[in-house]
Amino acid sequence: MSDSSPERRFRTLFISDVHLGARGSQCDRLLDFLRVHDADTIYLVGDIIDGWALKSNWHWPQSHNDFVQKMLRRVRKGARVLYIPGNHDEFLRSYYGTHFGGVEVVEQAIHEGADGKRYLVIHGDIFDLVVQNARWLAHLGDKAYDFAIQMNRLVNAFRKLFGVPYWSLSQWAKLKVKNAVNYIGAFEQTLAGEAKRHGADGVICGHIHYATIRDENGIRYMNCGDWVESCTALVEHEDGRFEILTWTGPLQRTEPVPRVATAKAA
Repeated sequence: MSDSSPERRFRTLFISDVHLGARGSQCDRLLDFLRVHDADTIYLVGDIIDGWALKSNWHWPQSHNDFVQKMLRRVRKGARVLYIPGNHDEFLRSYYGTHFGGVEVVEQAIHEGADGKRYLVIHGDIFDLVVQNARWLAHLGDKAYDFAIQMNRLVNAFRKLFGVPYWSLSQWAKLKVKNAVNYIGAFEQTLAGEAKRHGADGVICGHIHYATIRDENGIRYMNCGDWVESCTALVEHEDGRFEILTWTGPLQRTEPVPRVATAKAA
């Protein structure tokens, strides 16, 4: 399926946490997803490039170049592409208000849906106290996360041998750990509060690698997920309806991620 004839076209596409430059990035699956999905507007919602990983161990395969080129081609074909840097690609925060090959670099954005509702689009790391106030701990956690992703790849290599579908070990562990569940819930509440302060009807973010669509005190909270663990993207249909799509295999059908209840301590 070529870029010129995508199977599905949306009003808006939101992608976050691709982590180009990290060995755990599943960029190949994202490229496969983009072969059959397109949109008039594309938001890159932070941590698209992993500067932290590149500093410690340079890794940039051809697929990572291909993703960059694909975004530039989408711009040339008329799509609007906005890049909102996160903490892993914070080096781009020095370039707010500029563009690279037509890709606009902005601190945050207000997206107006087809139904007229307004959504704050932001990566979300500025509301993560660990990232902001204890960067050494954030980097330590990043190393532990890399180890979990390596284990995830090993587990799925064995699952593939036995014809079992892809499964995210790290996502499963995240939802089983009480502190992680509490953190997710607090993050969602904080981002919903920030959207309310902006007078928006909802918020669209990334950062915590946990895709969901739900309501938080009258504010629609939507997280794009990631392309390291869950391989998810958020899309807006022409009628203003939002949906999370998963893409965990080559050219397979997309599956909606179920809405989840508010995260609570076990």
